[in-house]
Amino acid sequence: MLSFLKESLAGPGYVILNAIRVLNIIALLDIIAADAVMLVKISLLTSFFFFQAVAHVISAGFSIFLIISELPILQGYFDRNWPLIGQDSGFITLAIALMVLGVGLLGNLNTEATSQESLGLAFWRIILSAGILAMIMSVVNVVSSFVFADRDAGVSARHVRAYGAVAPQKIVTRNASSSQRSFKLSLKREDSLPTYSSHTSVRRSPSDRNATRFPLKISGPIHSNNDAASSKYSRDSSGVSVPNLAHHPAMYSGHI
Repeated sequence: MLSFLKESLAGPGYVILNAIRVLNIIALLDIIAADAVMLVKISLLTSFFFFQAVAHVISAGFSIFLIISELPILQGYFDRNWPLIGQDSGFITLAIALMVLGVGLLGNLNTEATSQESLGLAFWRIILSAGILAMIMSVVNVVSSFVFADRDAGVSARHVRAYGAVAPQKIVTRNASSSQRSFKLSLKREDSLPTYSSHTSVRRSPSDRNATRFPLKISGPIHSNNDAASSKYSRDSSGVSVPNLAHHPAMYSGHI
């Protein structure tokens, strides 16, 4: 019953989650504006103002990074290098980041330099609205991650936001194609590497290992004065031809 309810929510979830995406981008843009206001209005009381300025720059840069992750671009990059905010994950990491940024903005209002009198009502409201909106959207993203996800089917809330009601079919197709690619890669690796098996190895006896590869039996020289018994080449009992030493060049060394 619960899985059927989640499948029925996949269609409306496509519209709802894309509306939440727009609100996330608005909240992050509001955070960037608040960091810019605090960066311009920073107090130069001590020499440590540099680190406060760097903190605002890092907060704004991280917000820009999250905005890019919410846009339908560079999805392969985020899936490979930042899987917690990739297509196969929910919105929990994004919710935690929004909560941290929102709490940090509201905490910056607890100084005299960022008070309403020092900043002015308009700038002070920008910072206040950015912190409150970030915290609200953090809670909304957590709720949507659990409502629209179907863990039994392997469907996350981001899948529903990208594919809508056909998200389960898309996930099955993606898993099948990825498994086929991995199977082909494993086959290619097995074909390229030699295989060694202990069951097919041939065992040699010690006598075979000690024997030479070409066991030739060569007899010693035959000295015979009987020309009738010996021909141009003599043979021993094993049938191996033995050259006539009378024709060896060493026998004629004295004539040189």
